[in-house]
Amino acid sequence: MHSKTIDKTLLKEINKRRTFAIISHPDAGKTTLTEKLLLFGGAIQQAGAVKSRKIARAATSDFLSIEQERGISVSSSVMKFNYKGYEINLLDTPGHKDFSEDTYRVLTAVDCAIMIIDNAKGVEPQTQKLMEVCRMRNTPIITFINKLDREGMEPLDIFEDIEDKLQIECVPLSWPIGMGKRFKGVYNLGKKELGIFSPGYTPKDDDGVFIDDLADPRLDEMISETQAEQLRNDVDLINGASEPFDMDLYLNGTQTPVFFGSAINNFGVREMLDAFVEIAPPPGKRHTATRDVEPHENEFSGFTFKIQANMDPEHRDRIAFFRICSGKFTKGMKVRHHRIGKEIKLSNATIFMAQERNNIEEAYPGDIIGIHNHGTIKIGDTFTSKEPLKFLGIPSFAPEHFRRVILKDPLKAKALHKGLVQLSEEGAIQVFSPLLGNLHIVGAVGVLQFDVTMARLKAEYNVNASYETIDFSVARWVTCEDEKMLKEFKKKNESYLTLDSEGWLTFLTTSEYQLGFTMEEWPQIVFHKTREHNQC
Repeated sequence: MHSKTIDKTLLKEINKRRTFAIISHPDAGKTTLTEKLLLFGGAIQQAGAVKSRKIARAATSDFLSIEQERGISVSSSVMKFNYKGYEINLLDTPGHKDFSEDTYRVLTAVDCAIMIIDNAKGVEPQTQKLMEVCRMRNTPIITFINKLDREGMEPLDIFEDIEDKLQIECVPLSWPIGMGKRFKGVYNLGKKELGIFSPGYTPKDDDGVFIDDLADPRLDEMISETQAEQLRNDVDLINGASEPFDMDLYLNGTQTPVFFGSAINNFGVREMLDAFVEIAPPPGKRHTATRDVEPHENEFSGFTFKIQANMDPEHRDRIAFFRICSGKFTKGMKVRHHRIGKEIKLSNATIFMAQERNNIEEAYPGDIIGIHNHGTIKIGDTFTSKEPLKFLGIPSFAPEHFRRVILKDPLKAKALHKGLVQLSEEGAIQVFSPLLGNLHIVGAVGVLQFDVTMARLKAEYNVNASYETIDFSVARWVTCEDEKMLKEFKKKNESYLTLDSEGWLTFLTTSEYQLGFTMEEWPQIVFHKTREHNQC
């Protein structure tokens, strides 16, 4: 069904690509590390200073005004840069738990992830949740222990914490020399290279001192006799007790190589990036409902994992973020949009550098491109040059929090509806219309989404609205093979039933107990907690 001959140029381009996300708990330093990677890749000349929750200069990867005000990332950005001949696609993700749904979907579009752990705090709850998603897909993980310029846990204690909470084996590829005020640098265990710490240094290619033998007396001069002795003992211990790095175990997600550093001071970042481009996997095969798709297939295929409205406030645009899975994209090519059964022309695809966009002539598997969307593209949509395919694993989660939207100006009802529909297409919120009455009920995985929604309705749609609490706390999509039974269920439960913005019948109720009671009463009705996008 697909071509057997492998295009060598295509293969070469695939092998050059690295597509990854950064995952962490809020405040572990994700935005800072993102910027430093862009700095090392030459994609930006100056990093935005992100200090506590005040932003002196808006961080490069945060483009929504509410992100800039609160100092948090609430939507995922896509950034492309080149490093040592590799084409790198970096997907920045929201760290805040209230935006986890966006992060889950971003993780469906990457081939590996960098996990940041705060040296002082160890593994935190949001990191555990994100790790569960990575484990579902066996995503390879590289770990960066951040904030070594501050006091924190001892390296072996952090390893124990990671192995205990995340069930993944740690293998150090670099090792810290002291921490906090005693932090002297990082020793690269593979290259036997010592990086001497100086706060906020600008990286150069000739940085680092080669120490072939740790017994070298120069080591004592560079750091101190005490710390040199400590490093020798630590390295002996690692060599004796630690498992060696195993590429296969790393690629199947059971072992993580670990690096230490201080992202805010640019330190330890280059060592990790150098290893990353060598060991991170190139784009791999992707699962569809009918078969696995290999990246080197000549026929083009890809899927949408994110919609972002109003990235450019001047133009009120919507961009569909699109992961290329196989074949080559060329400007102006025609592809089939399978959900709506139409052929479309991809004439103005863009690549991203946070807010900056560039039109693109060609792109390859692993690349993330943006397609202008006039409301026809939804999350989970598949596009191919021929064969009908449906890429799997792009989830929609039942909301856990609900609010009734109150419109302050009745003349803005149309604009409110449009704004809510467009924001729900991004997957950040879900909008439910009760079968009885004309309310707008908004559901979200996290409560901060409601504030973001109201702020964006005002800024982007000129709609003044507020919200109030509502009794519902549980939602489930409902299906039933027996149409007569479904009709009966709808008749008896009309006051609890709504349609979501895609038209799926959804049961809202006040508690898990009430849900359990209803499920017992209607055993033939199936209640879904998650569903594939555009498919129930």
